[in-house]
Amino acid sequence: MQIANPIYDVVFKYMMEDAKVAKLLISSIISEEIEELKFRPQEFTTEIEKESIANKPGILTVYRIDFTASIKTKEGLKNVIIEIQKAKFATDIMRFRRHLGEQYANSDNTQTITINNAPRKSGIPVISIYFLGHQLDHTDAGVVGVKRCYTDLITGKPIKTKESFIESLTHDSYIIQIPKLTQKRRNELEILLSVFDQSSRVEPYHHILNIKEDDYPKKYSHLIRRLQKAVSDSEMKKRMDFEDGMLDDLKEMQRSIDTLEQKTKIISEEKDRITAEKDRITAEKERIAAEKDRVEEENVELKRRLAELDLA
Repeated sequence: MQIANPIYDVVFKYMMEDAKVAKLLISSIISEEIEELKFRPQEFTTEIEKESIANKPGILTVYRIDFTASIKTKEGLKNVIIEIQKAKFATDIMRFRRHLGEQYANSDNTQTITINNAPRKSGIPVISIYFLGHQLDHTDAGVVGVKRCYTDLITGKPIKTKESFIESLTHDSYIIQIPKLTQKRRNELEILLSVFDQSSRVEPYHHILNIKEDDYPKKYSHLIRRLQKAVSDSEMKKRMDFEDGMLDDLKEMQRSIDTLEQKTKIISEEKDRITAEKDRITAEKERIAAEKDRVEEENVELKRRLAELDLA
């Protein structure tokens, strides 16, 4: 069976616009049952002057979708931030931080709670999920969960009661390394996330994945059918082509930036070497001048002694 590749923003957006699919994917990752879900895709376009970065004329329009979902679990309301990143760029982490900061600063992401019989505004807890098309530097795990725990640092005992102050200022995070989603299917989460496994890409465009429907439990059939439906959408294909072109431009820009940084580093190192050589030459000149002065002083002293001997 052929399905659209969900690593593309446009496909991921299409997949997640189905509330049933979004609930399934998010609840499987965070291991919490979702009672309600409000999905809020946020689309941005940014124009970058290519000439100023890559020394090429023209404007590059960067299209980006940030995904935010408001969910309700047994523990209450939570905001889920979802980021999908196909390639590794130097600016990725700062973009993630900015988006995270925007969610923390957004006054809409608050709720009123009662503490000591008095109403008080509190931040809705945040959960971040990152789908990475590249590998982390030191971790081989396909799915990494970063979960907080409360600990009494004096006694070392865990604290089980949650505090709104702590929940408002800290968050759990989940990182999916797509290149690490191999053919192993050790649990239900790994089976579900295998729809992102890029080893089943159909060449040459990578827009389509070839999967075996029988490999997936029946409860995942709705998600599979959703991705299968996306294959026949001509507009979807155009948007995927656009993403490919955008990504190629960004990679070219990154290569230009890397080349420029490398050249700048070489020039800086050469400047340092020249400066050091100048300092060495100056020091050598000073040493020679001092040696010349010493020799001249010795000559003067020698002449004085010879003159004394002549007088004698």
